Amino acid sequence: MTELEPGNEQLLCARVSIQGRVQGVGFRYFTMQQAQQWEIQGWIRNRVDGTVEAVFEGTRSQLEQILDWCHEGSPTAQVNQVNVTWENPSQLQGFKQRPTV
Repeated sequence: MTELEPGNEQLLCARVSIQGRVQGVGFRYFTMQQAQQWEIQGWIRNRVDGTVEAVFEGTRSQLEQILDWCHEGSPTAQVNQVNVTWENPSQLQGFKQRPTV
């Protein structure tokens, strides 16, 4: 889990790159379900290099949940690495899948 400052419930944004066997194993679908369940805004997509990229916006506790989940992934995924870059939130609405880039 990537450390966040304790007690910070303002809107935060994490851009995440997930490496491993994460394409063709339902990773995007299950991540989208989790994000919607936890009311996280953002998007997710496959990249041509074999990674999955996502942007998550939510509170500290919401992002802790989804980042922990990304380290595990879908039942058939094998996550090797999760890289997180913190950005300024852009007030995204909903959670969507985007086309591969």
